Amino acid sequence: MSDRRILLLDVMGTLVHDPFFVEVPAFFGMSLEELLAVKHPTAWIEFELGKIDEATFLPMFFRDGRGYDHQGLKRAMHGSYALLDGVCDLLEELHGAGVPMHALSNYTDWYTLIEDRVGLSRWVAWTFVSCRTGLRKPDPAAYANAVQQLSVCAADCVFVDDRGANCAAARAVGMHAIEFCDARQLREELVASGLL
Repeated sequence: MSDRRILLLDVMGTLVHDPFFVEVPAFFGMSLEELLAVKHPTAWIEFELGKIDEATFLPMFFRDGRGYDHQGLKRAMHGSYALLDGVCDLLEELHGAGVPMHALSNYTDWYTLIEDRVGLSRWVAWTFVSCRTGLRKPDPAAYANAVQQLSVCAADCVFVDDRGANCAAARAVGMHAIEFCDARQLREELVASGLL
């Protein structure tokens, strides 16, 4: 790799706890399986792509259009965002080492709630969030856009994500990819790759 190495980081499930699997079903008094059966099949993806805004998304959350406390859902999610164990120390170490870090994340405009809660931009720039780019992983265009905007080669990028399919797509465009398990494992792999 060159001296222009860039770290591209997924956010949810990699750096930050994702409330969708526990806290959101609990907010609705449902199990995850029950929630998956009744939520709208595409509304969240459209919100992540920036095709619809919050005001359009919230009434669409359920397939049948049932009412619920819209602001309560936002509060429940906001209150649940937290950095995963060990991530703060690792990001501090990477920042201290001068490693440029950018989010390459599928998320909605509610990434601002994450920022408000955990201050991720202290270390990681919110550069490539799907609601702003209109591109979602594992679409190859999401990775190509990052490479183009940063004016680097794909081989200069180390991509980290907790989803294997997203890592496979990054490798397919020439990036080095690390599938995240926990902060300790990630640090070990970053050391092995020469970033730390």
